[in-house]
This record gives sequence, C-alpha cells and structure tokens, in this order.
Amino acid sequence: MAIRETIKARRSIHSFKKDVVDTAVLKEIFTYGSYAPSHYMKEPWRIKLYQEKGKQHLVDAILTSYQRLGMIPKNQHAKTVRMLDSMGQFLLDIPHHAVIYLPIEPDPVRYEEEYAAVCAFIQNAQLAAWEFGVGMLWTITPYMHDPEFVAEIGLSKQEKIAAVLQIGYPAKIPRDKGRTPIEEKLELINE
Repeated sequence: MAIRETIKARRSIHSFKKDVVDTAVLKEIFTYGSYAPSHYMKEPWRIKLYQEKGKQHLVDAILTSYQRLGMIPKNQHAKTVRMLDSMGQFLLDIPHHAVIYLPIEPDPVRYEEEYAAVCAFIQNAQLAAWEFGVGMLWTITPYMHDPEFVAEIGLSKQEKIAAVLQIGYPAKIPRDKGRTPIEEKLELINE
C-alpha cells in the first residue's frame, strides 16, 4: 500500500478481535515507528507493552486510578462493582496495551522537541500497524496524569506518559468521516 493510501485509510480502532498480534510483528511496527524525526537523534520514546497476563496489572492500576480521581465511586455498591467488572473486562479483552513514555527534559524547549518526536513515533507506528492489518487507538486519559498511577506501573517522576495505545486486529473498521478542506486551515502568506 502506498504511504498516501495508508495515511488516508488508517482509522482509530475502538473494537478489537481477541487474537493477539505476534511479538515479532509488534517489534517490527515499533521499529518503523522509531524512524520518526528526533532532535539530536535522542529517540526519546520508551514503550511498556502489556499483553497476556501482564495486562491485569495495568488494568488494576487504571481502575484504581479512576476511583482515586473520582471518575468511579469508591464504594462497593452493586452498580459500582458491575461498572468496575465491565470496564476491567473491556480493557482485558484488548490484546495489547502500549504505554508510550519519555524522560522529562528540564528545559521546556527541549521537552517540547522530545514530546513532538514521541508523537511522530506514535503516528509512524500507527501507520506501520495499519499496513500489517493491525489497528490502534491512541488514548490520552486522566490516569496518565495521576502520579500514583505512574508510580504503580513502575515509572518515575522524571518520566511522562505521552499516550496509551490499545492494539489488536480490528473487529470493526469505522467509516471514513472525511476531513475539513485544508483551505479552511491554511493561511497563505505571499508578501
């Protein structure tokens, strides 16, 4: 598939088949991701890939964070227990979760450069995945900003989560919703 076709065809996937993606394929996908532009070739991206039984630790940390942040009640009412079970099962049914993070650069300009490089890495990985028939959902959620969650998954205060990618073979591919014509976003300065 030509890169232009892949860019237009790729979709964010919200429902996945239960089939796991072979680790060799995931490594290849992330290798393509690593060709993202990186200032001073620092390649700041880091990946924690949760799969198989390893997902349970991540899912438990996510649900605990949602309760700590007040997004889910901290009680044992039947409705809360059902909600936790349902959310937990939904997350466990996703074949792979990749926590993408980077070291925090103390200089704000360097930090922006590093964060931008990580975002380019994520997009490259999404495009490469699509060519392998693998879907991803790039998520940015409140638990990523919860210091206790960050510590629970083994990261330090000197590391920043950029995204959590949900990964697997698509159960359903969303339709093309089109894009705003670029003329509405583009300002030409000719003089």
